[in-house]
This record gives sequence, C-alpha cells and structure tokens, in this order.
Amino acid sequence: MPNRRLALSLCLLVAATSCRHFTNYTADGPRYGAPLPPQAATSSTVLRVVTYNVQWGEHIDRAITVLGTRAPLPGADIVALQEMDPDATRRIADALGMGYVYYPAGVHPKTKREFGNAILTRWPIVADEKLMLPHLGRTRKSRRIVTAATIRVGSREVRVYSAHLGTQSDIGPGRRRDQARVILADAARYPLAIVAGDMNSFGIGYEFSANGFLWPTEGNGFTTAFFNWDHIFLKGFARPASPKRSVGIVRDTLGTSDHDPVWTVVQLP
Repeated sequence: MPNRRLALSLCLLVAATSCRHFTNYTADGPRYGAPLPPQAATSSTVLRVVTYNVQWGEHIDRAITVLGTRAPLPGADIVALQEMDPDATRRIADALGMGYVYYPAGVHPKTKREFGNAILTRWPIVADEKLMLPHLGRTRKSRRIVTAATIRVGSREVRVYSAHLGTQSDIGPGRRRDQARVILADAARYPLAIVAGDMNSFGIGYEFSANGFLWPTEGNGFTTAFFNWDHIFLKGFARPASPKRSVGIVRDTLGTSDHDPVWTVVQLP
C-alpha cells in the first residue's frame, strides 16, 4: 500500500507539473529591442523574408549557424522568429547584424523564461506594438500574441507581423481564424504587409488569401514532421516572375528545432 500511495502521488505530481499554467502578460507588458546597426541596409526593391520557430528558444548557437550559413538564408532582410526569449533574440540579432523588436506573451512554465515573437530587420523600425490574440489555450491557459512592426524600406513603409497562433490541442479551427482576423484587421490599415510565422495550421492560409494576400508558401512541403504549418503571406507585393525560385524550406537545421525555416523573396510593387 505505501508503494501504491507513493506511485499515485508521483503520478499526480507529474500531471500537475506538466499542466502548470502559462503566466500571461498584459498588452502593456515588456518590450525588448535594439536599433538598426549603421549601414545594415542597402537600397533594394527585392526583400528576402524568413520565418523560423526556434523551439523553446534553445540551441541558439546552432540557430545562428543555420541563419548565417544555410543558403539562401544569409543576408535576409526580415527574419520573423517564434518561441524566443529576450537573450536568445538579442544574440541572433547581434550575430546577423540586424535591428530587432521582441514582445513576450508571458513566461512559459516549461522553460521558466519569457516566450514570444521577434522581428529582425536590416531596415529601420519606425513603429511597433504587441497585438493580443483572443482565446486562451485549453491546457496551460496561454494567450497568444503577435509582434508587429512598421519598417521603412527606402521611401516606403511595410507592416511586418511575427505570429504564433494557437496549437491544435489548445484551440479549434474557428478560434484560430479569430486570431488570424486580428492580424487582418490591423493589416487593413497598411498598403504593404508581410505576415510570417508558425500558424499551427495549413488551412488558415485560405483566410489570408480570401482577404487579398498572396500565399507563396502554399505549395511548400512539410515544415514540421508531418505538417506544413510555417507560412508567409503578402499584401500589396508584386507576384514573383519565377514562383518556384522565390520560396522554399531549409532542411539542414542541425537539430535546432522541430520546425524548419521557411523563406520567400518578395518584390516591392
């Protein structure tokens, strides 16, 4: 009996630990960022955009190697990162010589570190904010957020979003569409917009395409073990002359994450 009681206690402890709630920040929670390094950007009408979920913000040295050496990621103009903490974001930005803004959604119970999304860029950030998404997750009661930044590319302003929508186990498709609509409502104010990130869904792309966004990553293969969940959506940009050469996935990630980085080349109109 003592052994059975001990085993039951251990099981309850494991269950309680695994289901600890996420510590959510409010809309006015912390912001982290650094200005653009001098001479980081050169005049161009073509931008290379990357999105990368760096699982738990770990293995940052490997992530830096991937982003800095695996073609065609080096020299990217915009990098959207998910599952990041402040120090990991700063290290990657410094290594790539990019400015950045990072907003955490809160503190994750697994890592005990802040957990959120970042935008790295070779162009000046002229405004940024955190968008609060609706619907708490079922398991840890986490609230998802989107990091949004307006960057100036030459004489034009581009609104950029680094998004990480709710997981399949946390919310259903309808609630995920609600989250996407928050991004779409904000993007409606801008003639040029880029939405990039871990959507935890393939079908959510139809929500963006129905609202006038190009969906260059639609034809990609799996970006996780079994799903094509990491995407980039474009508003106001010209269609690429060679679609198959303007988008792709980098597979050689040194075991950094359970997601592969996705990239696309966009043409300013």
